Amino acid sequence: MISRKRKPTFVLVIPQFEDIFHSYYAGEIIRGASLSASRLNADFLVHITDRGNHKGWLDSTLMDTKYVDGIIFADIDNDVDIVKKAIRWGMPCVVLNNILDEPINYIAVDNKRAAIEVVEYLIAMGHREIATIAGDVSTQAGLKRLEGYREALLKHNIEAPRPYVTFGDFLRTPARLAAQKLLKAKNRPTAVFAASDVMALELIDVARSLKLRVPQDLSVVGFDDNPLINASSVKLATVSQPLVEMGRLGAEHLSRISQGKEKLPLKIVLPTYLIKRESVARINAR
Repeated sequence: MISRKRKPTFVLVIPQFEDIFHSYYAGEIIRGASLSASRLNADFLVHITDRGNHKGWLDSTLMDTKYVDGIIFADIDNDVDIVKKAIRWGMPCVVLNNILDEPINYIAVDNKRAAIEVVEYLIAMGHREIATIAGDVSTQAGLKRLEGYREALLKHNIEAPRPYVTFGDFLRTPARLAAQKLLKAKNRPTAVFAASDVMALELIDVARSLKLRVPQDLSVVGFDDNPLINASSVKLATVSQPLVEMGRLGAEHLSRISQGKEKLPLKIVLPTYLIKRESVARINAR
């Protein structure tokens, strides 16, 4: 139960990654939690962790229920054990961006279903040579978007050559290298699903450098509906996910959990929306 001698204090744990302070995902999650903070009259502390060393994510300070009333994990890199450790200490927890079969509280989106919708849209537009630039598959978001890509192709009896599956890890430089590999291939794909908008923008830039036009020569779909895409020369088709809402609900439900007012386990899946824009063209399959 929350102590009445002080304001409730919650911790938002965010794994470290490249350029985190300009990260759309991290920024939107923090914004959502912050929107709830004043209404809840609570303090939210942001704890940026070492992505590679999960053992260091939780220390005695974070686990002291005298001072911390709950933890939101912005992502867990598929490491459920780190959440179980917090639960064993009696710490109320909510995991974001991960759907979990175990009795662990989460708020997430169905990344696999969203990726299937993207690929089926490309197929409906006449594409059969569809590649992907996958995200970091150590995260559930990256893994499930890749699984959705593969499942959609299999469902429609389309076999993607192994070189069509590349990895950008949600980062600019690896995504650029993946884009060069795809677009310089002898059997160049007609469409690419990039698992984030940042990677999709790198793909579009590489296409331009190779004198390829989007969407006339290459159709592109991203993921996130990141405001960065507004600066692109072509309006990018993408998947919108409610990140601010995820952060806001995470904070509000964690507050209720810490007060014993929530039916557990909490399992919420928020909707995503495929936004169709001019970066995808209808073609006659070659």
